[in-house]
Amino acid sequence: MATKLYVGGLSYSTTEDELREYFSGAGNVSSAAIIIDKMTGRSKGFGFVEMSTEEEMSSAISMFNGKEFGGRTLTVNEAKPQEDRPRTGGFGGGNRGGYDGGRRFDRR
Repeated sequence: MATKLYVGGLSYSTTEDELREYFSGAGNVSSAAIIIDKMTGRSKGFGFVEMSTEEEMSSAISMFNGKEFGGRTLTVNEAKPQEDRPRTGGFGGGNRGGYDGGRRFDRR
């Protein structure tokens, strides 16, 4: 029973309380979360709202998708499960290569 919504296009100053209050117009909001950038501590401009029922979720999508909130146009749809992503080794790690200090490994 999916009842979680993705909400994109949020103003960077929107609070979780404002988001919860706005979506309560479509029904009972179980939770509201705005995603915060770990490095800056600022909003990433999107979040998730969980409604109590699928009917309320559908109502919220039809009521708020494409509507203006906080001076920005919202994108509201059913949240998809988070996909597992391979962990990289941090800065310069993983399969993407990294900074080699300007040296080429094939030179001697």
